[in-house]
Amino acid sequence: MKKNFAMTAVFSLFMLFARSAAAQPFNLPLQLDYTLIKKVLVTQLYKAAGNTVELLNDKRGCSYLKLSNPEVSGQSGQIRLLNNIQAQFGTNFGGQCVTLLQWGGVLETLQSPTINADHTILSLPITKVTAYDQQNRPLTIDKLQDLIKRYAEPKLAAVKVDLKESRPDIEHTLAKYLPKQHEAEVGKMLDTLRFASAEAKDDGVAIGFSFDAPAKLAATKPAAALTEAEQKQWQSAWQEWDTFFSKAIEQASGDTQSAELRDTLTEILLESRSAFQAGLKDRDANAADPVRVFFTDTWERLAPQLRTLAKQLPEVQGLRYMTFIAATDLIYELESRGAPFGLEISSDGLRRLARMLIAGKQEAAVN
Repeated sequence: MKKNFAMTAVFSLFMLFARSAAAQPFNLPLQLDYTLIKKVLVTQLYKAAGNTVELLNDKRGCSYLKLSNPEVSGQSGQIRLLNNIQAQFGTNFGGQCVTLLQWGGVLETLQSPTINADHTILSLPITKVTAYDQQNRPLTIDKLQDLIKRYAEPKLAAVKVDLKESRPDIEHTLAKYLPKQHEAEVGKMLDTLRFASAEAKDDGVAIGFSFDAPAKLAATKPAAALTEAEQKQWQSAWQEWDTFFSKAIEQASGDTQSAELRDTLTEILLESRSAFQAGLKDRDANAADPVRVFFTDTWERLAPQLRTLAKQLPEVQGLRYMTFIAATDLIYELESRGAPFGLEISSDGLRRLARMLIAGKQEAAVN
């Protein structure tokens, strides 16, 4: 999927359905699966064949220190990282490498997920290091323990996840779809993004993600169905979104090589066209709202596949998918509690959105 699609979609929803009001903070529980944490490690550190990192090599092959095959899990509120470790010490004698010591085992580190002071970076400082041989006996070789401390610990502790990497892309993309009078509001909202906490759980790292958004407003009045002229203008405005999502489907299919996901996304796009068209027209007030039914049914089908996809993708892409999933879950929760954003997943909400998009295109054409 386009690299900024997930979070762009989230904030597009927030802002396009919102009205001006005093801001209030909202919290979003973001779960980083340990599969994603492992991909971060592999991408940043274990770059050699077989997920290996060479921490020390004397260039003659006589002495080296290597880590490989990292496994990540949670233990007692910390991240538990297991590595295969191989060490050899030798000396050059008469042009030949003479091995003095060869050792192999497992290196275990406990690392505490930590958010930096700027609330943008997740780091993994080490709290405990233990090495075991193949018989599960603790390492007692002082020289090797010293090398682990000098070379392995700093490398493992230096791994970081930039949680706010996509902010410029979000702002740039939102500018294409929002009327200019919302630009300042969007910028202020994005400026409040903060990752306040991180906690290692059994199945992943729980990130406390928060932002300030428009506060709850009085109930909005029903929106009239679009006129014939507005329908034509909407078709033009919607065509850009339709193209955007079509490209996103292609990218998502390429990311995961999943025919099932591609087919699901294509079906959703086709269904959105008919559901939205029905929501914009006059309808039976006693019948189920086609827009609300579409969003509810769609998310029940799509969320499980996106969670699976997030675990298969490289680190940054996976993070964006997980953010999208968490934010969409929050949208439904907040909307069901009384729409504190002014968010309304309904035909009335879509009609207001359509008129906003039409006005935005007209304003852009004039300027």
